[in-house]
Amino acid sequence: MSNPTYTVIFYLFAAITVFSAAFVVFSRNVIYSAFSLLFTFFGVAALYVFLSADFIAVTQVVVYVGGILVLLLFGVMFTNSIMFTELKTDVLHIVPGTLLLFGMIGAMLYTFYTTHGWMPSDVTLQGSIVERIGFETMSRYVLPFEMASILLLAALIGAAFLARFEKPDNNE
Repeated sequence: MSNPTYTVIFYLFAAITVFSAAFVVFSRNVIYSAFSLLFTFFGVAALYVFLSADFIAVTQVVVYVGGILVLLLFGVMFTNSIMFTELKTDVLHIVPGTLLLFGMIGAMLYTFYTTHGWMPSDVTLQGSIVERIGFETMSRYVLPFEMASILLLAALIGAAFLARFEKPDNNE
């Protein structure tokens, strides 16, 4: 893929993804953030297509754009009190965030240089890519898969805790 047209298209989709993700973070309107998240998800799916990961790109569109984003938009639009709420998006912890950013970049670069790339060059896929993803998920990568499911469960419990209604005390 050394064609200059592919390079320009790749950087276009990368820029769309990064700028729309930044707009999600820094926007003060919930509706604008949700619609910017739509462009972020589509940009990530397009980057997956450039990586020849068609199955993951379709999964990205179906699960995130088709499911989660539509659910988020309906939830926001059906709640009248949140549509006109201004969000506080001030950066409060710039020093710890910057240290964490540089730490993550350093860890990724260390991994990249010690393993001589992100993936081994002698990987050969046999059969369907979907079959291979399923096999690898349930064999070599079962621990990260289960850790992600526990993280999502904790997020669901936290969201239910935050969304619960406060009952007033009758002990006054």
